[in-house]
Amino acid sequence: MDNRVSKTITVNITEDVTIVEVSKATQKYNSEIYLKKLVNGTPHEINLKSFLGLITLQLKNGDKLTIEAEGNDAQAAVDEVANYLSKE
Repeated sequence: MDNRVSKTITVNITEDVTIVEVSKATQKYNSEIYLKKLVNGTPHEINLKSFLGLITLQLKNGDKLTIEAEGNDAQAAVDEVANYLSKE
């Protein structure tokens, strides 16, 4: 049974975390993983497994975004992405 998990975080990354690493880390999950962010007041949603999508979001520290995953390993996927993007 598929499940849907979401978590809202504040981006807090160091210079050594790259979008390439985040994208590669998500490839092992069967779940669909999305990032949602407001850009100039307009909501944007990208598939996290899409490298081009990640580039368009232009993530920076302080950004608020929602990580959402749907699938049998959704919780693990959300937890790993949150760990990469927010060092709380």
